[in-house]
Amino acid sequence: MRRQRNLLIGVIAFLAFIVLSDALYTVDETKQAIITQFGEPVGDPIISAGLHIKVPFIQKVIFFEKRIMEWDGDRNQIPTKDKKYILVDTFARWRINNPLLFFQSVNNERNAQSRLDDIIDGFTRDFISENLLIEVVRNSNREMEVSSEEMEDVILQVDSLKIEKGRLGITRVILEKVQETVPQYGIEVLDIRIKQVNYIQDVREKVFERMISERKRIAQLYRSEGQGRKAQIEGQMQKELQRIRSEAYRTAQEIKGKADAEATEIYASAYSRDAAFYSLLQTLDSYRQTIDSTSTLILSTDSEYLQYMKRGR
Repeated sequence: MRRQRNLLIGVIAFLAFIVLSDALYTVDETKQAIITQFGEPVGDPIISAGLHIKVPFIQKVIFFEKRIMEWDGDRNQIPTKDKKYILVDTFARWRINNPLLFFQSVNNERNAQSRLDDIIDGFTRDFISENLLIEVVRNSNREMEVSSEEMEDVILQVDSLKIEKGRLGITRVILEKVQETVPQYGIEVLDIRIKQVNYIQDVREKVFERMISERKRIAQLYRSEGQGRKAQIEGQMQKELQRIRSEAYRTAQEIKGKADAEATEIYASAYSRDAAFYSLLQTLDSYRQTIDSTSTLILSTDSEYLQYMKRGR
């Protein structure tokens, strides 16, 4: 009897545990939930975190993300108002602000992402095709600063186009239109941004060729300026070198003149002391400079040039 009673109590406790475990559920801080009964939602969404209770076995809990989620769209080819075909890559941040409506309209996050693809891409295409390329690329009428004269004509053409909305203005308009559309799905879109704008492949190659050509012209301009500067420096160097050489030659001539003057003064002093000896030295020196083993000199016997030779004999 006691054994059957214990067994019955164990079975009842086990069943109570199963019922209680299915009746109680926990909602995390990052989640929100709705209760469905036979596939249909019942009651209000559960937004507050903590321990909650439901009817066991009959009701189910479906959890949804409470945090901000990322939407990253595919790159789309879009023509601008001035017939420029560009690739636009956008991204957005969104969250579920009404889980009950979200469940009734799109059911899950995958379907919500797909719905956002249609809505955001559609408005992006509409508003970009209504504006010029310059509106999508630039944000303001700030003047562009360049250091090359070759690029001035291109920059003046760009600056002559006045920006009315700009990229930021276009994204704000897209965001406003999307925010007006998505509440019916229980979704709130917080922000939309254009991540990248690029030309299609055919146009991009032409743009790259033009950029390369512009860079080559700028490089040639720099080379020309460098050659001009080089010629200027070399001219200045030659001028300075000529000046240094002239000053060195003048200094050398001055030193040489002073040395000649001192030599002349010494010669004159020596001549004044013994004129005959000085004459002898000068004559012997002239012999050394004019007469050698290969020279033939014909003079008369009474020539003064041979006076010292005749005396020695």
